[in-house]
Amino acid sequence: MSYAVVKGSSYVLMHTPDMIMHNGTTQTTEKQSNPNSEYLQKLPNHLRSYEAVVNYPPNQVYIGKLKPEELKNYDMPWYDKAVEGADRYGKFGEIMPQAEFIALLKIVDAFDLVMLEKNFTTKVREELKKHPLMKESLIAKLKEGNDIEEINKAIKEFHAEAIYHENQLIGCVKRAHELDTNLNAHIMYENLVAKASGVLAFLHLLDKNNIEASTIDYVIECSEEACGDMNQRGGGNFAKSIAEMAEAVNATGSDTRGFCAAPTHALIEAAALVKAGVFENVVIVAGGATAKLGMNGKDHVKKDMPILEDIIGGFAVLVSKNDGINPILRTDLLGRHTVGTGSSPQAVITSLITAPLDRGGLKITDIDKYSVEMQNPDVTKPAGAGDVPEANYKMIAALGVKRGELDRKEVATFGEKHGMPGWAPTQGHIPSGVPYIGHAREAFLNKEINRAMIVGKGSLFLGRMTNQFDGVSIVMEQNNGQGEATVGVSEGEVKNMIAEAMRNFATHLLGE
Repeated sequence: MSYAVVKGSSYVLMHTPDMIMHNGTTQTTEKQSNPNSEYLQKLPNHLRSYEAVVNYPPNQVYIGKLKPEELKNYDMPWYDKAVEGADRYGKFGEIMPQAEFIALLKIVDAFDLVMLEKNFTTKVREELKKHPLMKESLIAKLKEGNDIEEINKAIKEFHAEAIYHENQLIGCVKRAHELDTNLNAHIMYENLVAKASGVLAFLHLLDKNNIEASTIDYVIECSEEACGDMNQRGGGNFAKSIAEMAEAVNATGSDTRGFCAAPTHALIEAAALVKAGVFENVVIVAGGATAKLGMNGKDHVKKDMPILEDIIGGFAVLVSKNDGINPILRTDLLGRHTVGTGSSPQAVITSLITAPLDRGGLKITDIDKYSVEMQNPDVTKPAGAGDVPEANYKMIAALGVKRGELDRKEVATFGEKHGMPGWAPTQGHIPSGVPYIGHAREAFLNKEINRAMIVGKGSLFLGRMTNQFDGVSIVMEQNNGQGEATVGVSEGEVKNMIAEAMRNFATHLLGE
């Protein structure tokens, strides 16, 4: 049976400065506990312009305008650096400005929950007409807009969640039920942001890889949001709602949840479904989370930095039947943090890194690139969390020394050779493993690497149901061009074994 392949990917960012103050959890909880805090007063002076967000080196890596390795050309910190020739659009996707993203919330709104002011609607409609992916059928969903008095009434009398742009009230998201807290306006706002960012990623996946939407069979949505009502909180289905907006009319789908590790779980599920012949084309997709906007904002403001967590993230990956060209997903080389693994760093790295390598007879150095938690150190270091990718690479290298596969002096350079600087936004599930898939596919097609490992990690204790850690990994590998598995028993060998068994059985009968 052939391995599945990664046939395409997309990555999108949405600049949402106003949502930091009004929707990011750090800021909304601060408003409740200390509404006159110095932090809240200073925050507006630390917001970046759209141009600064586009020019920011890690963001250009995310959308594919720069390679991850090119970040080494910029001295840290990166927030005061600009990429020459930076662009809104990259080979993987785009960085969308806030006004257009707010309009996209209305476009994906299936229950008329979003109200946008008339003048704002008229202006943003003209901007969206210039967007290469916004069809007339999508733009038509904007309609004519609402009077600001209607919007104010919905907020004051019916508990709608306000939408701001350039610090001005321009709309709201209404609650979907009077009594059901799972359908209140705040949650509906979060869910619409996740859906809209997922839709944009899906549209770019189709466009950038010349994929016909009707060929998609199954969609797995793997963000961190929950979707449902009081009787089935978290029941879903983001996947099918996103597929609908992208006109993937032949697709069905479901949601997979696993905190930060969910995208790698979804990648494995997609690879298994395709390899088993259940579906031929499976898309994994995830939108972003408003809750994590400005998550480390207090530390950034304290150090007189801009708020770097001012972007919503999204991505999509197409996993398909082996075409003999694209990199394969080695479903026989999976790492798993099991219930019995434990939580020590060595136990975690062993279960996710060396255990799958041992099954394939591989050394740590046989993996050209490890994509771990690709958190942007520009964000995490000022907050005291250090350089997360670098810490992961040091742990992997230390295990390599212990196994006799690396010399101790190679530990310092292991990350440079087998890793990359972090560039992903701290959107929870977005940084873990998956940001490299697009760049990895290019590297495989250009014959620059032979193997990469995608590692997803998660913190299950966040749900207060268990203290368990979580993690899975999978190896991507150069396609041998034959569309066959590179290990195990091939289909031809199976046929020969069956034929030999039949001959032996016939000989036995004739002998009797």
